[in-house]
Amino acid sequence: MVRYKTVILVVVIVLIVLSIYSLESTKIKISPGISQQLNFGDNIQGDLAKAPDLVGISGYINTDEDISIKKLNSEGKIVLVDFWTYTCINCIRTLPYLKEWHEKYYDKGLVIIGVHTPEFSYEKKYENVLSAVNEFEISYPVVQDNDYLTWNAFGNRYWPRKYLIDTKGNIRYDHIGEGSYKETEEKIQELLKEIGQDVSDMDTVEDPVTFTLSKTQELYVGHAFALSRGQNLGNKEGLVPQAVIDYSLPETLDEISPDKVYVQGKWRNNPDNLQLTEGKGKIVLKFTGNEVNIVADSLKQSSINIDVSIDGVKTNTISVNEPKLYTLYKKDYGQHTLEITIPESDFIFSSFTFG
Repeated sequence: MVRYKTVILVVVIVLIVLSIYSLESTKIKISPGISQQLNFGDNIQGDLAKAPDLVGISGYINTDEDISIKKLNSEGKIVLVDFWTYTCINCIRTLPYLKEWHEKYYDKGLVIIGVHTPEFSYEKKYENVLSAVNEFEISYPVVQDNDYLTWNAFGNRYWPRKYLIDTKGNIRYDHIGEGSYKETEEKIQELLKEIGQDVSDMDTVEDPVTFTLSKTQELYVGHAFALSRGQNLGNKEGLVPQAVIDYSLPETLDEISPDKVYVQGKWRNNPDNLQLTEGKGKIVLKFTGNEVNIVADSLKQSSINIDVSIDGVKTNTISVNEPKLYTLYKKDYGQHTLEITIPESDFIFSSFTFG
């Protein structure tokens, strides 16, 4: 009887993992080295594809419930739809360009709509999105697409992704990922000229210098995100859905494999994060790059101050008090060893991203 129950449990876990993989494989964040342009959306056909409208929106920031692409088009507006989420580093890096375009072209007839489609559960909360919008000083409309209905209507699979829509509702240009800012702005100007706006005296932004040095890819620690991507902890215990495990580190740093997250202490394996359940904890990671960020939060009413060391030298202490992306290190390129010391329980983290 016990063996039968064990078999059933294994089958259930396998089915859950397969379901998660099917869902997560349709959602991709694009980093600088592999950004690309595709025309008119993956699931939108035709030389002049019609843009879907906003659907299933659950929250509105810097706008009201009356906002729609169709209505803006009828008012003679060019619309730029930007799919993003506030802990996505690739999305964050595009925000200065979007803000500049809003400043330069809003009075000319361009309306930018940030469609916030969440990756992690806390990104669904209105107050968290509002806090991020205020922190990033975004003044153009942002709408919450918590159920992926607008995302699916566009046939989208990527963060970030931009669709440029003319006054007739046609998708005239779209871009996946970071980069191509000059090309995108030239397309904005082209559509504005079509509606009689003079933008001849406006310079276009120059694309930043980009490098193709290797770096560690984004790493997840929530079992629903990591396992479906073929990722796992470096600890021998690995990720075990919903279990609380007392993890231990290898005896020496030489036993730490690169590009894998290791933890120490008692951690609960949640779908989209690891949660330190009691006492102190530690995180160790060997990464390649010149920047490392963590998506983290404190479940306490107060902040949790974590100590950050790079290559054995303490670099700073970071106060974690809300669910967002925190930059831990941004300096010299190379392979580095990151160590994070957490002094108390109820610290959670979801992922690492690199530059």
